[in-house]
Amino acid sequence: MKLIKYTAALFLLLSVISYSASAQKGWINLFNGKDLKDWNVKIAKHEYKDNYANTFKVKDGLMTVGYEGYKEFDQQYGHIFYKKPFSYYLLKVTYRFVGDQAKGGEGWATRNSGAMLHCQDPATMLKDQDFPISIEAQILGGDGEHDRHTSNVCTPGTLINYNGKLFTGHCLDSKSKTYAGDQWVTAEFLVLGDSVIKHIISGETVLEYTKPQVGGGSVTKFDPKVKIDGTPLKSGYISLQSESHPIEFKTVKLFDLAPYSKDQTKLAKVIDRILKE
Repeated sequence: MKLIKYTAALFLLLSVISYSASAQKGWINLFNGKDLKDWNVKIAKHEYKDNYANTFKVKDGLMTVGYEGYKEFDQQYGHIFYKKPFSYYLLKVTYRFVGDQAKGGEGWATRNSGAMLHCQDPATMLKDQDFPISIEAQILGGDGEHDRHTSNVCTPGTLINYNGKLFTGHCLDSKSKTYAGDQWVTAEFLVLGDSVIKHIISGETVLEYTKPQVGGGSVTKFDPKVKIDGTPLKSGYISLQSESHPIEFKTVKLFDLAPYSKDQTKLAKVIDRILKE
């Protein structure tokens, strides 16, 4: 009897260890804390891969977005793209806003950034294009005066369905609380192809929408051959924004769920487990 109990306990332990190893294996540190070798930059009014004025850099193990080299921001919206696209995944970013907004930044861009999901290939962006065609998981910091929800959604060149209806506005607020000051905030974004996207803060889903697709406005000076309205957004690149307010990213990592996407039961179990980690 003791041998049976011991065997059962050992089997359970090995199962837990096996799952833990498997779960850890699924995580990819998109930002390695050392350099930006796995990332490519596209800044409006500049050529692809021109990291103008060293906007994106690594300092003290953080990916930083700064404007020390700018005389004027002048709508030079920038994005730094991870080197490969994904379709099914959980993205986790830990960020904080710091310092003062760059001179000439738009009022709405104060303490404003974003993680862009299902982005177009940055190599297809034209020199003067302002934003990539994508779904923007908008990041906002509190201004000390107003409620400013974070983990909202904006739609540059895209459309989504919200509460079963096509949403044709540009931005939609989440139900998150306001995070003011320079505190670190961790946001998670669950992206399941062109079916559902969830924004999660502190374990709570603060926004959920479905059926992302190409369409709508709020993006300018793009190649019309790239923007084919009505195309479902099943996959794409991930990028982080420079919108005129300095921001730091401590963690940018992703759990690739594509290997589980054909088995909905297994997919649901894996998602439930990694969200509890």
